[in-house]
Amino acid sequence: MRVMIAEDSALLREGLLRLLADEGYVVTAAVADAEALLAAVAADPPQVVVVDVRMPPTHTDEGLRAALEIRRRWPNTAVLVLSQYVEGRYATELLSGSSQGVGYLLKDRVMQVEEFLGALERVGGGGTAFDPEVVRRLLARSAHTDPLQRLTSRERDVLDLMAQGYTNAAIAEQLYVSRSAVEKHINAIFDKLGLTGNAGYSRRVLAVLRHLGTALPGT
Repeated sequence: MRVMIAEDSALLREGLLRLLADEGYVVTAAVADAEALLAAVAADPPQVVVVDVRMPPTHTDEGLRAALEIRRRWPNTAVLVLSQYVEGRYATELLSGSSQGVGYLLKDRVMQVEEFLGALERVGGGGTAFDPEVVRRLLARSAHTDPLQRLTSRERDVLDLMAQGYTNAAIAEQLYVSRSAVEKHINAIFDKLGLTGNAGYSRRVLAVLRHLGTALPGT
């Protein structure tokens, strides 16, 4: 898999480069700012871009805005955001756009190398990989009552795994329940959130975010 890295921390950038190279990935570029990222993608679009949110020159949301531009101009290039921050406005726009090849992980919650590589593979393969905390924070920004309060603890567990891109069968394995039980929980989640059913598992959390996106401050 051909991967491009955009990270302004030289230490982390070099660490990611070496990790991916050691794991057999081809790192086509490793850059420190959003402008360089867009130029590198334009010159040679990779399969996946791993990008931070806050990058030079203002260290606010340059990375996410670059990610949105990449999704618009090069829709076949997947994007995995790896950051310390959840930036509400652009994160919601990114996650509520295309249903394929997008992910958002928090750096301080990636505990294992295998966890990161698994997310990278899912996103590169056209799936999704959302940190459950990202989903919680985005939903909690809603100007209305937090819709997660309507869910049972088991339904929240299912939603967390949906957010990470797991299929119904994989969720059943993780929670030690039957697949039919998972399907019932998912139907209940959509009912409580007022969503219509979506068959593709990679679209489910995006549907939640899309439904709530108009209520997010600043969107």
